[in-house]
Amino acid sequence: MSRFELQSHLNDVYAHFPEAEKRPVIGITGNYEDLTCKLGRGYYQSVVAAGGVPVVIPPVADKHVIVNTLEHIDALILSGGGDINPLWAGEEPSPKLHGINQERDLPELLIARLAYNRQIPMLGICRGIQTLATAFGGKVAQDISDVATIKHSQDADRSEPTHSVIIDEDSSLFDIYKSTKVMVNSFHHQAVAEAGDKFRVIAKSPDGIIEAMESSEFKSILGVQWHPECLEEGLPLFQWLVNEAKSFREAHTTHDRVLTLDTHCDTPMFFPQGIHFEQRDPKILVDLHKMTEGRQDATIMVAYLPQPTENPTAFADSIFDQIEVIVGQNSDYVRIANTPRDLWMNKHQGLKSIMLGIENGIAIDGKLENLQHFVDRGIVYMTLCHNGDNDICDSASKTQHTHHGVSAFGEQVIKEMNRLGVLVDMSHAGEESFYQALEISSKPIVCSHSSARALCDHPRNLTDDQMRALAQKGGVAQTTIYHGFLKKDGEATINDVIAHLEHAIDVMGIDHVGLGTDFDGDGGVRGLADSSELINFTRRLLARRFSEHDIQKIWGGNFLRVMEEVQKVRY
Repeated sequence: MSRFELQSHLNDVYAHFPEAEKRPVIGITGNYEDLTCKLGRGYYQSVVAAGGVPVVIPPVADKHVIVNTLEHIDALILSGGGDINPLWAGEEPSPKLHGINQERDLPELLIARLAYNRQIPMLGICRGIQTLATAFGGKVAQDISDVATIKHSQDADRSEPTHSVIIDEDSSLFDIYKSTKVMVNSFHHQAVAEAGDKFRVIAKSPDGIIEAMESSEFKSILGVQWHPECLEEGLPLFQWLVNEAKSFREAHTTHDRVLTLDTHCDTPMFFPQGIHFEQRDPKILVDLHKMTEGRQDATIMVAYLPQPTENPTAFADSIFDQIEVIVGQNSDYVRIANTPRDLWMNKHQGLKSIMLGIENGIAIDGKLENLQHFVDRGIVYMTLCHNGDNDICDSASKTQHTHHGVSAFGEQVIKEMNRLGVLVDMSHAGEESFYQALEISSKPIVCSHSSARALCDHPRNLTDDQMRALAQKGGVAQTTIYHGFLKKDGEATINDVIAHLEHAIDVMGIDHVGLGTDFDGDGGVRGLADSSELINFTRRLLARRFSEHDIQKIWGGNFLRVMEEVQKVRY
């Protein structure tokens, strides 16, 4: 190949199909100086060496530029540079503050927050770790000269390590370097003073200066105070980022093909508080922003009825009225779906879907004819009871064993639900009620949000025997992420959700499981805190080598199979 003959270079490209292998795109925030966006070559060379495709992101605070950029990258590097204006952290500038870079501050704080919402892997370098702290409620020391006892602004060449950092063994940085001590370079007079509640400190220099932090919420976010792009020993950090980017992109493309359905959320309980479904509303865990960030296609919103409820049928109707208003106001982005076919049609059109359900059979107010009324409104399932016995069946919680299972009226309700094509949901039901419903129903039943009692001994969870009986009848049990049903003592996290799911798979088989988050009904744990984090669930499944076919089963395919079977009587 002749160096200066363009055609020979093109021939090398054209000789293969595809022309190049698919590699993750890594956005790198550019520095700004002398009216120029610039970037040290070590950043993009390190990304290439690690197997990624570098793209420089200019310091532009325009939301359209930032959001569209984030749609096309698989990971983000927040690069080094000058001081951040302390006013962004609510602090007055110290006399020891060096030059700030006002062109960079707002664009990078915005992009960090928006990338975080989208679960995009991030690596913050030098100024970048300080950007992460500032963006998420941490604190940056404007000058460390009064507390530092080693030199943190070296005169030696950038490629030369000049001091050590001590790494926590329980950290991603230890996993990267397989060591509790690494040598680094140092070019800073500021440092992170407090990581904030979104991060935890994982490395310090011998004089106690924070040198690295990582996400405390199981996100792929890492910040380091040194400049790894200048060090031979820095490549593993870029390889970590590229690998996380590959995992993130694989989850994204998986969500492009599979339909993701959460089978239980209680967001309508917050409607009286004046929520804004079209905004990123902090009062709720499910809204259009969060569903889009987490690549969630659909959710089943329930009309939850506490006991007692005055005029329960009208109460449930009022909730469905509010859902219809919200959907009507946002019909360019979300629709109500009544069938699995509706869900797929909406997905193909780029629309989110809401299905309707009832949580607590008191909604029918003791009248079988009200079931037809709610079918006409579009419900797909009804949870027969909630906490406490009702006129249909006994509950798992606060039960008085009123009927010792399903009442005579409850038997009529189940049979009428079968006739009308409504899923019988036995989450919240007591064991006697559960087994009797299995016998009464001529169709498979579901548990829309129930976890495993073998892992967390709570009466709301299903025993292994219940799971096996449910699967034998063709039903499904949707693992829920309410902390009290995942772990008896201590904090439940995404790890516990996966453990409950895998236990259900071991007991029932892959064809009888799914996910019902119970978001906005106290559901949500660290790592799966709201709809925006649901793509992290898929990343965990992919890491465990679940096939895309099985991921679709877990992400609603099994539940929809039962729904199709039950709804056959309607069509």
